[in-house]
Amino acid sequence: MKIIDSDFSNHIIKSVQKDLGNIFFFNHIAVVEFNEGVHVDINNSAEIFDEINAYFGTAKPFGVIANRVNSYSIKLLDVDLFREKVKNLCSYGVVSHNLAGKMNAEIESLFCLSEKICFDSIPDAINTVYSKVKNSTFFSLN
Repeated sequence: MKIIDSDFSNHIIKSVQKDLGNIFFFNHIAVVEFNEGVHVDINNSAEIFDEINAYFGTAKPFGVIANRVNSYSIKLLDVDLFREKVKNLCSYGVVSHNLAGKMNAEIESLFCLSEKICFDSIPDAINTVYSKVKNSTFFSLN
C-alpha cells in the first residue's frame, strides 16, 4: 500500500517527486517510495538527501521509512556514506509488502545500526520509527 492510500495520508505535510521516487514528509518522519527498478547508490541519491536535509535541517532528529511498494536495489556498501549525509537520522525502517521485499530488508538490516528495520505494515513502521525519534528528541533535550 502506498502511503498516499493509507490512513496517514492526511498527515502528509509535503511531498516531492524525484527521479528515484517520491518523498512524503511528516513532522518527524520522511517516507520514501522508490520507483520500480531503480538502483540507489551514493552517486545518484544526492537529490533525495538534499530534500531531506532541506526539510529537517542538520540538528532536528528524524526518521526515514522506505515503503517498498516497488522492487529496487540499494548499494549496501554505501550505507556508511548515506549516514554521513544525514547525521541527525535516528531511526530507519522498511515496510515490506511481499516475501522478496522482506528478504531484501533483512539483508539491509545487517548494514544498519537500528535493531529492527523490517515491518509488515505502514502503521507498525510509523509507530516504531516515531517512538525512536521521540525518545531521541527527549534525550537530546536533557
